[in-house]
Amino acid sequence: MVIALALSLLALLPAHAQSPGSPSLEERMRTAAGAYERLDYKTAIEIWRPIAEQGNAEAQTLLGAMYWRGEGVPRDHAEAAKLYLRAADQGYARAQNDIGFMYGFGEGIPPQNDVQAYKWISLAILRYTAKNQERLDQAIKDRATLKARMSAAEIAEAERLVRDWKPVP
Repeated sequence: MVIALALSLLALLPAHAQSPGSPSLEERMRTAAGAYERLDYKTAIEIWRPIAEQGNAEAQTLLGAMYWRGEGVPRDHAEAAKLYLRAADQGYARAQNDIGFMYGFGEGIPPQNDVQAYKWISLAILRYTAKNQERLDQAIKDRATLKARMSAAEIAEAERLVRDWKPVP
């Protein structure tokens, strides 16, 4: 009877629930990062892809970067943009910066859109922490470059989009 109850309770757990003894999300992310640093892209992708598919913004961003550069996967800027946008919508600063860069300075996917670029880069600037100082400094320069080529109306629209933006859970 106790075994039957335990089995029925296990059946109620979400499919992605961690079983005892399995590595934590943090451990899996570290393992993937180590594999990536060793240029073992296959292992990094095998770990990050399912985590990204579950909605983890960091894994989405890291996988997006691999698609952007063609590391372990065919170079695919459309896939990179899709992954960056999912993570950016959640409020992940690096993804916001990356999709902003793609809108403003990328290679055509998504199409250039300075208002969207300014919005996403501005949101990244608001969310970067001190440990991301280099990225923050570069984002500030990129936004200044965008601003110099935008009209006052475009800047006002982008700043309105920043104010109105809400993260998607």
